[in-house]
Order: sequence, then structure tokens, then C-alpha cells
Amino acid sequence: MDRRNFLSHGILAGTALSAGPKIIEDMNHRGETEPIVGHGSHRYRVDKNWGTQDPAHIPVNDCHEMVQDNRGRLILLTNHVKNNVIIYDRSGKVLDTWTGHWPSAHGLTIHDEGGEEFLYITDSDRHEVHKTTLDGRILLSLKYPEESGVYEGIENYKPTETAIGPNGDIYVADGYGKSYIIQYDSQGRYIRHFGGLGDGRDQFDCPHGICVDHRGETPTLLITSRSKQAYKRFTLDGKYLETIRLPGCWICRPVIKGDHLYFAVIVTKSWWAYDGMVAILDRNNHVVSLPGGSSPEY
Repeated sequence: MDRRNFLSHGILAGTALSAGPKIIEDMNHRGETEPIVGHGSHRYRVDKNWGTQDPAHIPVNDCHEMVQDNRGRLILLTNHVKNNVIIYDRSGKVLDTWTGHWPSAHGLTIHDEGGEEFLYITDSDRHEVHKTTLDGRILLSLKYPEESGVYEGIENYKPTETAIGPNGDIYVADGYGKSYIIQYDSQGRYIRHFGGLGDGRDQFDCPHGICVDHRGETPTLLITSRSKQAYKRFTLDGKYLETIRLPGCWICRPVIKGDHLYFAVIVTKSWWAYDGMVAILDRNNHVVSLPGGSSPEY
């Protein structure tokens, strides 16, 4: 697969998706200062100077997540312990930073609870999930789910992401551990677990990301199975519903906005090809735009 060419076959039980023969030129070929990426109604102007700051004072290691609060501020999570969280305004100016001293900060979820917003942050190597205020005060910490009975020890549990249900239940995706989804109530009390590593339709291979999908009549869970290049849909009490296959996509967290599903494709060819992109699917799971990749053609 050529860099930035997206080729996939058999998506959605037989509907074939293949990339056009011409790759996106905007990013590197023309040298434009503000290239346009994406397709159709989902096209975006790239600002290469957004968020620039002095790395000696505000360093970033890996940028795993970014969310937006109700005030329009953008909150970035990095695993640099000097400033795990960096808060920007929409122009890219740094407004604030703080740290939880988390060397493997990985998953970041923002959730509005009665008009007040909170962050849920995972640290995969410290085997922890924390609920915090927007300015970094820890309100709740979840350690490894010993009560589930499926873990030999804390080292087997490496959470990567969280999602919050309509009733406040906390769903933790153990993406780098044993591939279970752990469900807690809003106070952190264990309810159940489901999934686990395997090839069964109700199992996962790296449930890297998770979100609550409110687009249907009943909210459901949409969960990554990265190594199987698919999303899987479950009820809120852990019953399997469907698989959305995305061959060729090593996918990250699902994000729902309006009727569309957005997610990062971190790899299509190899980890060293730097051939990632963003994918946007409509509510029928058809790809409508691939910012950073070639135009989707069915």
C-alpha cells in the first residue's frame, strides 16, 4: 500500500471500499501553508502553526487524546509528567497546564454531569483510572478490578480508555491488558466485565477505545477491536449486537458528532510508514471522507 493510499475490501459484509488512484496532494506535494484535506462535505483547512509553544517550558511526549469543553477550550493529554494536561484556546494559545505525574497517561474523556464537566484519565502502565476536575483535582481513582476474578495481578490490567453511560456508569476499556471492558457505577463500584481476548464475536483484540453512541433510539457502546480492524457494538449491559468491519484500518477511539462517526486510523500499512489518517463514517457506516488519505470510492 502506498503512503496515504487507503485500500480496503469487504467492508460491512461485502460492500467494497477502494481508494481512488490519485493520492491527496495538499499536504506535502504543493507545499501550501494551509492545505485542505478531506472530501465532500467534510473538508478541513490545516493550520500547521496551531498550538506552537516552547517545548522547553511546555513539553509534549505522545499526544494521545484531545477533547473540547463547554467553553470551547481544547484539552490535550500527553504522557510528559511535567504537564500531563495542556489547555488551549481555539487559536492555539496555551491557557493553563497541570500534571498528575502520570508517565503513561493515555485515555482522556470529558463528561458533563449536571452542568459541571469532569475528566476521566487512564494511565496504562500504572494500571489506574482517575476522575478529575478540569483543573486537575482528583475526585475518584479506580485501581485494577481484582473483584472481577479474571486478573492474576495488577500487571495484567492496562486501561486505555473510558466512556460514561447515561446514568453515570463508568466503562473502562482494558486495551493493552486482557481486552476486557470493566463496568463500574458512578461511585466506582464494580458491576460487571465482558469481552476479553479472543476471536469470538463478543470478544476483542485490543479494545483500544470506547464511546457511548446516542444516535439510535437506545444508547449503545461502540468499542474498538484494533487488531481485528473492526468496531463492535454492545448494549450498555454488555450484550453483543454487531461488528463493523474496517479492513486495512488500525483504528483508535470512536468519536460521535451529530450523525457521523470520527476516528483516527493510526496505521494502514506499517507502524513505520507514517500512513495514518482520519476516517469519517455516516450513520450507515459508509466512509464519507478520509482527511489525510485518498478519496473513498464505493
